Order: sequence, then structure tokens, then C-alpha cells
Amino acid sequence: MKILAIDDQQLILLSLEKHLTDLGFSIKCASTGEEGLELFDSYKPDIVIVDINMDGMSGLDVVKHIRIEKKSQVKILVLSGNTSEDTIIDGFDLGIDDYMKKPVSLNEVTVRISRIFGIKIDKLQNKDTKDQMLQKRCVGVVIPCYNEEERLLSKEFIDFVDSNLGYHLCFVNDGSTDKTLEVLNNLKKGRETNISVYNCEKNGGKAEAVRQGVLHLAKDPQLDYIGYLDADLSTDFRDFDDLVKTIETSDFKIVSGSRMSRMGADITKESARKIISKTINLIIRTILGMPFNDTQCGAKIMDKDIVKHMFNDKFISAWIFDVEIFIRMRKHYGKKKAISYICEQPLKRWIHADGSKLSMKDSIKIVGQLGQIALHYK
Repeated sequence: MKILAIDDQQLILLSLEKHLTDLGFSIKCASTGEEGLELFDSYKPDIVIVDINMDGMSGLDVVKHIRIEKKSQVKILVLSGNTSEDTIIDGFDLGIDDYMKKPVSLNEVTVRISRIFGIKIDKLQNKDTKDQMLQKRCVGVVIPCYNEEERLLSKEFIDFVDSNLGYHLCFVNDGSTDKTLEVLNNLKKGRETNISVYNCEKNGGKAEAVRQGVLHLAKDPQLDYIGYLDADLSTDFRDFDDLVKTIETSDFKIVSGSRMSRMGADITKESARKIISKTINLIIRTILGMPFNDTQCGAKIMDKDIVKHMFNDKFISAWIFDVEIFIRMRKHYGKKKAISYICEQPLKRWIHADGSKLSMKDSIKIVGQLGQIALHYK
């Protein structure tokens, strides 16, 4: 049986292709509606799996062309993050056979295909894809790394990308002097679709590593959102995914994690570090003139469209560049709009990880860097 998959996100297509090929199906993929229709004529598939929201020809246009122009009764399964009731109804009115809403597991896709083809489900079971999810949107995550050879949590990163197929992790080696680059290259082996390594030969500091990584990911047309996360995973992946869900379902342009303690949250810091952190946050709030409590949390997700405005120019500080992002938002959009475009979302869990590269002495220096930032952006 032959399957044609049409989606403008390569992360989704490649995951579908591998999964369905492993199950014994013949599958061809297209990244645009126009390309998909060309393949439809030459490949003559038994089923078409198509996304709705694609640049150029939409999924509904593809369905309309197949049903009305070509008068074909081939089975059509829509796999889309578009959950609009009107769109779903339009799809069925045009003659689709099923509509699947992302996020959805690969095994559920298998069950839906088996139902359409009338195949027994047990023949299409694949234990290796248990809990693997196709996301609603494709997300790029920058993870800056400097001398992380000993504490990089490789298993946690691998488990995450294996289960969340709409994510691409970009590890930026910031001129490490240990074997970090070797560890990262081993980490991406066999998972090049979902893991990449961007190597900076010289150490430029966290700010520049994140900036270079974000600009690198911004060139990938399939990504809807770009974020960054600390290599020590002090922010839990579940919390980061919650930040993504918030930006997906809102008009925010930045959703930033917040480590402010609240009931039911597992937020731990060293006592001295906590005192310094509160002092720095007070200074930051004064400089920003905006009501944000924790700009420095290392977990943020952004709409890809703001990257060119926030990351084109180098940052003044090597560490507290997050403050500069917020200031650049204020300067670009105006204070009122900037406040409405930034969401500060409390984390359920955050742990200060041992081996932090930021010492107490560095924390004191930050006060001076904040003064430089205030003067530069005045």
C-alpha cells in the first residue's frame, strides 16, 4: 500500500516516513501542496496524508483539487494543528476520510490508517514508537554549552527528542576546552534531524553563544518558534513544553520562565545566591520600567518573527543579555505593547544545578554590567 504525505515541516515528514516505512508501507513525501499534487499523478497513492496550514496551496486546496478536479476517491487523512471547527467541517464536506489533530502520537496515526485500510491493528504495532508525538508546531531550542563534558545530561536530551518529534535541539559549543564538542557530536549521531551542533571555535560567553544559535536556527523555514534552555536542565523539559503550549495558544511573542517561588512549586536556590538574585532583580526592574520579576531565567520561547529585531546586534553583557532582549522589545514595540507581548510564566520546578559557571564574584560584576546596559539603551 502506498502513502503520500504532504506537510511543510520536515521534522513531521521525516518522522512519518521512518515510522510508516518501518511498518512496511511505501511512502513518498512532499513539502508543498503543489509538489504533492505532482507526486499524486505519478505515484498514484492509496492514501494521502495532508496538513492544512501550509504556505502557498493549503491542505484544503489539495483536497479540493483531488476530489473535484481529479475526481479521485483516494483515501484522504488530514493531519493538522488546525483545530478550527469550521475547517474540520469544510474538510469533511470536501470528502476527507479522517481528521487528526496535532499533537498526536505516531501509534494513533497507525491506528487511523489501519482503520481506513481495514488492516488488523496488531499487524501494525511498533513498540519503538510508543509515546512518540507529532507536535502542533516545530520548535527550535538553543542549548549553550561551555565545558559541559562531565555534566551534560545526554540521556535526558535523547529521551526528549525521541518522544517529541516536533523539536530540534541545537547545541552551541562555546569554545569549550574539554571534550564537550566530542560529547555533542556523539549525542547527535543517528538523530541529525532533531539534534544539531553549532561550533564556536572561541569562547564568546553565553550571550553570544545563544545569539549565534538563535540566528542559525532562524534560517530553518520549518521552525515556528525558537527558544533557549540551559544545558544543566535546571528548568525541567515538562516546564519548557508548557511555555511552548502557552505561546502556541496566545498572541505573546515571548514566554519566559519564572523561578519566583509559589505554593506547589519545587524552586530551590542557595541562600546567598537567593539574596543576590533578589537584589539584581530589583535593579533590573528599575532599569526596565516594566513589571517583570525574573528576566534571567534560562528558559524562554519566542515567536520566530522577532528574532531579527532582538538578536541581529551583539549584546553588551555576556551573561544578562535577557535584560537586553526585554529592553529591545520595549524600544521596538513601545512599552505598552512590549508588556502585552511578554508573558512571564511560573515554573513548577527549577533546581540550581551544581557546577554553575556563574560564580558569586560574577554575580557582583553583574551590577556594573547593568549600569552599562542602562547607559547604552538610555
